[in-house]
Amino acid sequence: MFSKILIANRGEIACRVIKTARRMGVKTVVVYSDADASSMAVDMADEAIHIGGSPAAQSYLVQDKIVDAVRKSGAEAVHPGFGFLSENAGFAKRLAAEKIVFIGPNPHAIEAMGDKITSKKFAAEAGVNTVPGHMGLIQDSKEAVKIADSIGYPVMIKASAGGGGKGLRIAFNSAEAKEGFDGARAEAIASFGDDRIFIEKFVDQPRHIEIQVLGDKHGNIIYLNERECSIQRRNQKVFEEAPSPFLTPDTRKAMGEQAVALARAVQYDSAGTVEFIVDGQRNFYFLEMNTRLQVEHPVTELITGYDLVEQMLRVAAGEKLAIKQKDVGIKGWALESRIYAEDPYRGFLPSIGRLKRMKFPAEGQLGEGTVRIDTGVREGDEISMFYDPMIAKLITHGKDRATAISTHTKALERLEIRGIQDNSPFLAAVLDQKRFQSGKITTGYIKEEFPDGFHGATASPEVEKVIVAAAVYANVLMRARMAGISGRIEPARPQRKDWVALVSRKQTPVNINWQMGEAEIEFVGGKTHAISTAWKPGMGMMELVFDNQTYALSIAPADEGFVIRRLGVEAHVKVCTPAQAEMHARLPEKQKPDTSKLIMSPMPGLVVSVSVVVGQEVKSGEAVCIVEAMKMQNIIRAEADGVVKTVNAAAGASVAADEILVEFA
Repeated sequence: MFSKILIANRGEIACRVIKTARRMGVKTVVVYSDADASSMAVDMADEAIHIGGSPAAQSYLVQDKIVDAVRKSGAEAVHPGFGFLSENAGFAKRLAAEKIVFIGPNPHAIEAMGDKITSKKFAAEAGVNTVPGHMGLIQDSKEAVKIADSIGYPVMIKASAGGGGKGLRIAFNSAEAKEGFDGARAEAIASFGDDRIFIEKFVDQPRHIEIQVLGDKHGNIIYLNERECSIQRRNQKVFEEAPSPFLTPDTRKAMGEQAVALARAVQYDSAGTVEFIVDGQRNFYFLEMNTRLQVEHPVTELITGYDLVEQMLRVAAGEKLAIKQKDVGIKGWALESRIYAEDPYRGFLPSIGRLKRMKFPAEGQLGEGTVRIDTGVREGDEISMFYDPMIAKLITHGKDRATAISTHTKALERLEIRGIQDNSPFLAAVLDQKRFQSGKITTGYIKEEFPDGFHGATASPEVEKVIVAAAVYANVLMRARMAGISGRIEPARPQRKDWVALVSRKQTPVNINWQMGEAEIEFVGGKTHAISTAWKPGMGMMELVFDNQTYALSIAPADEGFVIRRLGVEAHVKVCTPAQAEMHARLPEKQKPDTSKLIMSPMPGLVVSVSVVVGQEVKSGEAVCIVEAMKMQNIIRAEADGVVKTVNAAAGASVAADEILVEFA
């Protein structure tokens, strides 16, 4: 086994590799950019070496700098993580030439499977089921439309060197095919430096199911069951689970055997993933092979009991697989969600800034299941515009799917992130849906269930009462502290019992009798409920027992009250005296400012292009400019017809969130 390895990556995956290496007694070296100088990975590793500027093109993608860091550190091998150079055959060859071990597959396998066009042809020759499509190079959008028309819509337009949803579009007509080709190619160049595009048929009722394979350098290859990754947004996975609720044992076996056959054909010798698209009749077609560790590998680890990073290190060191196919079973159910720095209420646009507060539930037992957290950031760290917006992966495991889901819900309840927006309210809303719980999912799930975007979940009558009770109790406790002596949290003088809770102008009068840690709250004209909690002012999470039912609420002080969030429900609760409530009722509703003539940047980023000029007539829906943030290009469109009055941005400029880009006359 190696004595020291270098991790040519950052963030969560770097920390993940360090944990396993540390357990195995292997020392670690991480490389870091300017933006990552004080990162969690740098603090965790035994050594850290600076390799350049914040953009990946100046640091993590520069092979010379990685090799130089290996030489300086004396590391024997390089683990590439995922992304960056992990599927770069040239990098693997370079390391081999330098007598440095690459902790991944051989360069031939990367070349054969890493290129989407080549891999499709290779798979077909190996007898693996493939999707109908055009695998040749496409010169321009005109040819792309012609090909798409001949295949029949819908079609998938995909970057040959793509991955992680970058450079991928789905077109339902010729106009979308033209725009999709141009957008996919631009994104492919920016992300991979490769503009090759292919087109294939988009499968009806598709489910994204992948098979984890593992091979060694002695010809042994096995599969470790499947993962279902059908819940996707912008072609990026949001939820992953293992096993799939859709596969039968026979389908699992057939898919696994095809995955192994394909891996054997390229003499695969590491951890890798063969991805399939599966239709409603369980017909499956080869999609691509990822010749690296996948983001979603933890769910496989939890249901099989095998550490995939450990297996990669052992294989790279020349050891034979100690696992036989007959040893691989399925133990319970695992579910993973990706906690992203993005605003689900604004079309999931990136949210950049500092994590002023970040608290996850403790790893280990939670209810009837268990929790695992994989992250590369801590409270106080900054989410940068230069890299992927993932904050963490939340993984839960239980005896069955229902237990994994309920444990995941409990964990999300106890998640606390402040300073930036995050997608946990959306994740919680999905978990709460009957369709998701039934397992009837496809890759179109989010678009089908949230056609107009996510606008928050609606609180049930019971949860409404819980939120009001929490706000009223927090209010009297805060007032008691302010009235107390020497900061003691106890009533210094009798407080009033009658209060009115305002939620979106809806008034709920209550009476409260309380003492530290518990209270009785009467909803005027309704029932009286008992609550108990250990919450004190300053705590961001309130675990509250409401009539013997436990709830976890995020709570933060706000104007005249609190912002309270539970899963996908968010409420600004003002707690007033009856007289104050009467005055609030007389206030006119605040009118939103008219921004209909302004096109503003929805997030901080870099302007890639501006497609309008002063005096130009623009129709609703037309593209005005493209803003790139966190490796994704976002087309900004006009929301109404108009004539351009001013253009305030130019290609190459950095813009802030809500900065005015274009103004209409």
